[in-house]
Parts: sequence; C-alpha cells; structure tokens
Amino acid sequence: MKTKLPAIVAVFALLGLACTLWPEPRRRGFDLAAFGRLPVLADGRLKPMDSVARNTLLLLQGRQRVATPDGRSLTPHEWLLTVLFQPATADACRMIRIDNADVLSLFNLSPADGDGGVRFAFAQLRPGLAELDRQAQLAAPVEAAERTTFQRAVEELREHLLLYDHLKFSLQAPDSPDFPALLASAAQLPAARPVFETMDSFSVLRVVPPASGTPDWRTAGRSLLASAALGAGVDPAVRQYTAMGRAWVAGDPEAFNAVVRDYAASLTASFAPVMRKCALEALFNRAEPFYSSLVLYVVAFLCAVVSWLKWPDILGRTALGLMELAFALTTLGILARMWLEGRPPVTNLYSSALFIGWGAVGLCLILERLDRRAVAGAAGSLIGFSTLVIAHHLSLSGDTLEMMRAVLDSNFWLATHVVTVTIGYASTFLAGFLAIIYILRGVLTRSLDAATADSLARMVYGIVCFATFFSFVGTVLGGIWADQSWGRFWGWDPKENGALIIVIWNAVILHARWGGLVRQRGLMALAVFGNIVTAWSWFGTNMLGVGLHSYGFTSAAFYGLLSFVLVQVALIALALLPPGRWRSFRAAAT
Repeated sequence: MKTKLPAIVAVFALLGLACTLWPEPRRRGFDLAAFGRLPVLADGRLKPMDSVARNTLLLLQGRQRVATPDGRSLTPHEWLLTVLFQPATADACRMIRIDNADVLSLFNLSPADGDGGVRFAFAQLRPGLAELDRQAQLAAPVEAAERTTFQRAVEELREHLLLYDHLKFSLQAPDSPDFPALLASAAQLPAARPVFETMDSFSVLRVVPPASGTPDWRTAGRSLLASAALGAGVDPAVRQYTAMGRAWVAGDPEAFNAVVRDYAASLTASFAPVMRKCALEALFNRAEPFYSSLVLYVVAFLCAVVSWLKWPDILGRTALGLMELAFALTTLGILARMWLEGRPPVTNLYSSALFIGWGAVGLCLILERLDRRAVAGAAGSLIGFSTLVIAHHLSLSGDTLEMMRAVLDSNFWLATHVVTVTIGYASTFLAGFLAIIYILRGVLTRSLDAATADSLARMVYGIVCFATFFSFVGTVLGGIWADQSWGRFWGWDPKENGALIIVIWNAVILHARWGGLVRQRGLMALAVFGNIVTAWSWFGTNMLGVGLHSYGFTSAAFYGLLSFVLVQVALIALALLPPGRWRSFRAAAT
C-alpha cells in the first residue's frame, strides 16, 4: 500500500480538480451561471457579470460569500442580482468590511454589531455617511504619503461605499417605486429624463451593447436618455434586463431563465467572440486554478519535509508529482489570463506574484529531476504557496485583469523587459529559499549530511549565476524601454535603483564565493539576504510614494514586508552561528 501512495494521492488530486470544473448547481431553479456569462463593460474592459460580482465582493469585504440577515448564504451572482433589482434587501446584508476601530466609531457601531466583528450592512452605515464625507474632505488636502492610518481607512471606505451605491443605479433607479412600469410606454420616457440622467451619471456598468450608429457600450441610463430624446422604444438590452429583474423579484426562475437565454442568443449572433471570452473568464473564475495550486503546494511541501525523516523515496516522489500538478495548473491559469488580456504574463503587481512563483517552481522541478533529495521540491512548494498567498491579497484591491497605462501599453517590452527581470526576481528568491532549507535542516535536524549540504551549495551557486544574468539583462532592457517612453535611459527612480541593487548583490555573492571570502554557510547567509533585497525591489520601492512605479504606501504591505525582513535577519543570524551551536540547537529540538 505504501508504494502505491503517489498514485493514490494523484488520483484524489485530479478528482478534486475535476470537481472545480463541474457545472454549478442551480439555486432555486435560477440559471445563475448563464447570467454570470453575460458581458458588460466595466473598469475599461469587457468582462462577464460573474467577474463584476466576484471582484466587487472581494473589494468590499475580502471574500465572495454574503450572509443575509435571515442566515442564508448568497452566491456572488445572487448578491449582484439583489443589488441591481432589490437594493433595499442588499442594503441589509453585512458585506462592507471595516477593520479600523476609529472609523467604525464614526457610525456609533461596535464589532459586536457586525458579521465576524468586521462586516457591516450599508443600512447600518447610512446614518454616519455625512460624518464620513466630512472626514474624507478633511483628509483630501493631505498628501497621500502623509495621511494617517485613520485618514487612509476613511478614504478607502468612502470609495467602497460609493462603488456599492453606484452599482445600484446600473439597471434601474433604486428609489423608483416601479421602474419596469416607467418603461412600459415610450410616451412616459421624456418625463423620466431626470431619473435617467441620475442613472447615467452614477452607473459603473455599461450594459447596453453597441448598435447601429453607436460606437461603444452605453449605460442603461444613457440608452434611456437617447430613447426619450428620439421618442423611440426602449433598447432591447434594457428591456430584457428589466424583464430579468422582474422575474428575479417575483421568484420566477422559468421566466428568468428564458429571458437570459434569449438575450444571450441575441448577443451571440452579433458578438460571438465577446461571448466566448466571457464564458471562458466565468469558467476561469469558478475553477479558481490558483487556489487549487496553493492547496497542492501545501501538501507537496509537507510530503517533502517528512521525506527527509521517513520514506524518502515514496514521499519524495509524491511531493514531486503534486508539485508538477500544481505547476501545470498554475501554467494553465497564467495562459488563460494571457488569452483574456491579450498580453504577456506580467502586466501588474498581481500577475508578477503569479509569475515569480511559477518561474521559481519551474526551476525547482529541473533541480529536483537532477537531484532527488526533495530539497528543491520543498523550496519550490514553499515559494509557490507564498507567492500565491501574496497574489490573493493583491487581488483584494480590485480587478486583476486591469487595463494597461498608456506608457506601458507595449506587448514587446512587457514580453522582454518585464518577463526577464521577473525571472531574475524568481531565481534570486529561489536561491534564498534553498539557503533557508540548508540553515533550518542544519540547525533543527540531523538530515543535513555532507552530501546534502554540498548539493544545496551547488544549487544555490548555480541559481545565483542564473539570477545575475537575468537581473542584469532585464535591467538593461528596462533602461532601453525607459529611454523610448520617457527620453532617458536611467533616472535613479526607486524601482530602477531596486533592480540595480539586485544585480549588484548577486554579483557580490559570486565574487565573495570566487574570492574565498565565504564558504557554504557564508554563501547561504548572503543568499538569504538576497530575499530582503528582492522583496525591497519588488514591494518596498512601490510604497515610497515617489517615482514612476509607485502605487502608494499601504500599512498592510509595510508590516508584511517588515515581518519578512525580520525573519530573514533571524535566519542569517542562525547561519552565522558556529557549527557547535548548530549541534546544540539540534539537541534541544530533539
């Protein structure tokens, strides 16, 4: 039975992945999956309603499930339909996250009033909106980098509440007592122009596809204003969305499904490529390949670590198989994102986290094939897990398939400079994580024999050489792109300095090794410090609030980066202890 363990684990893993692709069951008879595939223009790109629902919920509350006051659980699709057509019901759902106690006090609320102590209903917050606006106005003149934690929390909450409130105007006026009746006759439309103007100015979704004489997707309010001005009937898209809302409120799944099916068929006839793309994105969202990869990396890491102590061959092969499966799944996820965006793999901070983990795991698979000690497998699994966790937290800030800034709108440079320098990041991190395994195995276990130590030293040295080459080439390519975009090759921008520091530090490691200044433990200490240098270039430079690559200071990222640096410093201190102290640590650990 023990020898069949890798096959058994592989079968269960594949069955679990197959379940993520299984069609969603209908809730109360409503074909919510079909509604989720309907296209809409939002945040500058065409996306399915499924992405609108999931991304908005992640932004508002950090998760995709919504609890109703009566204890039911709403899927993202159900929640979006409730917001669009039953706003009063949606206002009672606790799905606005507030972590700052001072901000919460503006509404005279306590954690006991919220779901899990942090999620609150819009109806609960409504009495304090005026005070929130006042505090936001006080914070507005202050430079973003100089705002207090309270002021940043106020600005963030206000943006979230505006997004939620404006979402309710996408398909109807939330304060209209009977909006479908308002659209029943073309003769009534001119009198409702103020209502349509409000919808047009507030709506965040453009739901009406282009028609003859219209160059782009329009809001429902804009379409209704055109109908009122021309004395024409309501656009078919608006009429069908209104019929969906009527069926949803009435609890009539048959009518709802029929309208969704007819509308999807009409769109497919004119916008077949858009419908295919939205269907794939909805499937991608439901499958959550990166979350499945994260779980597989955890199991692979545990198998690899245990293999150092028992069943090295069986558990080592199991860890390798799971890591290969996770790597393949991540690869498919990255390829799907590339197809959806029409871009190279790295376009923003979120995708850089995915690609850094993917590149490091790919290198580890090669190393593991060359040296079957489950060392590279453990390092790859740990890096893959860590980068996917980072990517998950970055996804909470909004749509990860965002539009590119004009100056970055170059597939050539995204595919050369960005990919090359990101491979440099990945390989530098890999060298550092292999060094961490060397240190922890040497300090805490007796499994670091001379052969394993030599193998790890060769791996770290080889990966540092690889990282030096890609970091240097990527930095030079970045200078050429900067010259084309901004008219100068080098401007001492913080991000440019960070990239240069990585090149210099990897060169320092190599020269220290070549010159005999360090041996194995010294090499490992230098490689671990490379983690600090790379993390600073990747995240720290972006939080300075200055430069052309800055996204501004965030306290969560700062404290996460600080914690990471402190852990790396502690590991370096362990590496520099005399071998006799390592034996003392091992004795105490066992």
